[in-house]
Amino acid sequence: PVLFFRVCSAGMPLVVLCGFPCSGKSRRAKELSEYIAGASGGKKVHLVGDEALGVQRNRVYADSQKERELRGTLRAAVERKLNKEDVVILDSLNYIKGYRYELYCLVKHTQTPHCLIHCITAPEISSVWNSSREPESQYTQEIFDALVQRFEAPDSRNRWDSPLFTVQKDDTLPLEDICNAIFHRKAPAPNQSTQSQPLSSTNYLHELDKVTQDVVTAILNAQKTSVPGDVIAVPGAHEKIELTRTLNMAELRKLRRQFISYTKLHPNENISQLANMFVQYLNKSTH
Repeated sequence: PVLFFRVCSAGMPLVVLCGFPCSGKSRRAKELSEYIAGASGGKKVHLVGDEALGVQRNRVYADSQKERELRGTLRAAVERKLNKEDVVILDSLNYIKGYRYELYCLVKHTQTPHCLIHCITAPEISSVWNSSREPESQYTQEIFDALVQRFEAPDSRNRWDSPLFTVQKDDTLPLEDICNAIFHRKAPAPNQSTQSQPLSSTNYLHELDKVTQDVVTAILNAQKTSVPGDVIAVPGAHEKIELTRTLNMAELRKLRRQFISYTKLHPNENISQLANMFVQYLNKSTH
């Protein structure tokens, strides 16, 4: 326990859970939270998730805009609680790979270790567990089925899904292995896309503004003759926009503002890569 405590003090990790609705995520989150608090001599563990926010599941997950807002709220809550003293456990569906990538970028920026726990339960069993809940806590069958259908399973070959622990419903949670992964492993090293550097020139800001606006304009124009599933070429980038759905002007403006704010703090000196970086950001954020 003493060694464990000293390792913890170096930098606190983020643990992300993912899985179908009613797949046992909250039970595993609580189990891990209690273990860490006991093994670290009373270290504080923050549980962030739908339940803590009092989310009305059927209302939120039936509306894509409300669901995006919820993901933003959860991410902001995680960001506020990440520090050098505490452990953060994110207990939510976390079923979108692009969102898990955003969380990875967050821990990379703060140079904090992280891991992912995938709770694997057959949809039929999860559905039974859902039915056994109090009525106000249940997902409707329609919402439940839709969330199962949309689930993007993690892949340990992706750096944002690694280290990955897959846990079946009857498995014992590998508490020691999880703690070794998050406390005895270095945080991901920051790279040019996440490491803070001073802005080199006013020209950088001008190019950042111009390039991102050109990309947004190209997408809006291309969508007039495109349908979801098409690939859109944009000026200055060899990477293409993967159009999974129609993107309206308000959403593109919001994503552009977020990208600009992030890039101002973590500029890439290679201005010629700005368009590619923005395209990658849009593809991750809209999938």
